[in-house]
Amino acid sequence: MTKKLAVFQHSPWEGPGRFLLGAAHRNNIELCIIKAWEGIFPDPADYSGFILLGGGANVHQEERFPFLVSEKKSLQEILTINKPCLGICLGHQLLADALGAQVGPNFCSSIGVSQAFLTTNGRHHPVFKDTETPFPTFKWHSQAVIPPVPRHFHILATSRECQVEAFSIKERSHLIGIQFDNHAGHPDDAKEWYDHDQAWLHSLTPQPVSKVQLLQDIRGQEGLIANHFQQLFTSFCAML
Repeated sequence: MTKKLAVFQHSPWEGPGRFLLGAAHRNNIELCIIKAWEGIFPDPADYSGFILLGGGANVHQEERFPFLVSEKKSLQEILTINKPCLGICLGHQLLADALGAQVGPNFCSSIGVSQAFLTTNGRHHPVFKDTETPFPTFKWHSQAVIPPVPRHFHILATSRECQVEAFSIKERSHLIGIQFDNHAGHPDDAKEWYDHDQAWLHSLTPQPVSKVQLLQDIRGQEGLIANHFQQLFTSFCAML
């Protein structure tokens, strides 16, 4: 039986990446896209689980992005019925905020290929159980979950650029946030993101890597990033 995941998409051009689309097909998962910017969110009871994608909004920019008000209410409903939820980048931050953590500007922007390191909790979490550490990440953010996190949080992964690369919740391992965008770690996705996000990229200090360098870096790690996301997504699906 095909299971349905509601995918909250926050930008018209920043949808499910090629690795996410492939992983969903291999796991017989139907991805139901919810255009968050329209401000209309579904009944959580209609879905087996949820994915919250990234986007250009910051968690606390409700005036600039009014849909965040409705999305946060929807997220609270998801948490109340306690269904599996995977937050990615902005989605990771929204999930953390809903669960009581602080979100704000990171100490540095993080664009392109990097690597993350599993913590002890990460090594024992179901979505990372088959993951070697360190593992490659595709990054695209300047905001982050700010430590110290609440006591009911488990930090699952960290990096030199971001202290909370992944988290889950004690006794609720089906709630997972990942700051990295490995679902879109394909060179074609990276090229599209670079081309569409020029205004934001040029606002960062220091300036991010060049497009040529970005694509060179991601091609060098493409296979590892693809395998990592496939493992993570398959493990997440086992919780549905």
